[in-house]
Amino acid sequence: MSDSLVSPLSAGLRCTCPRCGEGDLFAGFLKVNPVCQSCGLDLAFADSGDGPAVFVIFAVAPIVIILAFIVEALFHPAPWMHLVLWIPTIIVLSLLFLRPFKATMIALQYQRQAGSA
Repeated sequence: MSDSLVSPLSAGLRCTCPRCGEGDLFAGFLKVNPVCQSCGLDLAFADSGDGPAVFVIFAVAPIVIILAFIVEALFHPAPWMHLVLWIPTIIVLSLLFLRPFKATMIALQYQRQAGSA
């Protein structure tokens, strides 16, 4: 195991380095920094692939479905109004969740030493 005392969930939610929990993990919206500015950890191992997108879908879909059912039960809007409400909601929630989910997966990779056989 690694010598990390940083919680992968904490580092993921704050989008910080999985080792020190201080340096920024991302250089852009989803582009991972090559190294941590704080502790110098080489982040070349960080390859989360499509995993974060799958988990974002699993998180956003039930939220939107439950909200759509509630809105339908309370207000009975026209079908086009559901499109107006839920398409932007899906896009916004997906974009909000993607960075922390990707950061959490990278922190879990670091903690579990994934990729270092």
